[in-house]
Amino acid sequence: MQIAIHQQKEKKLVSNAVRHTKGPAALRVRWSVGVLRIGAWDTDPAPPEPPAPLEQVVHLEEGRGLALVRACADLWGWQPLSREGNRGKYVWCDLVAA
Repeated sequence: MQIAIHQQKEKKLVSNAVRHTKGPAALRVRWSVGVLRIGAWDTDPAPPEPPAPLEQVVHLEEGRGLALVRACADLWGWQPLSREGNRGKYVWCDLVAA
């Protein structure tokens, strides 16, 4: 069950990055000191739309990706990125080992 939840979060983060940007996107998964961090990088520097409460979007076909991530993750966030003149953002969620 936990693996399926993690895979859903990976899918939501990457699909959002691909769907909402025109450039490349990448997935990063990191395990460190009991925390699994799943993140997606894209070339759009604009912040993601704040997720609505899950109960407001659960019935929708689109627009619920970050709400699902927020509902299942221990922590989530985003940060702007800039390197060698290229801009973008990194959206991530943390899952703490039980």
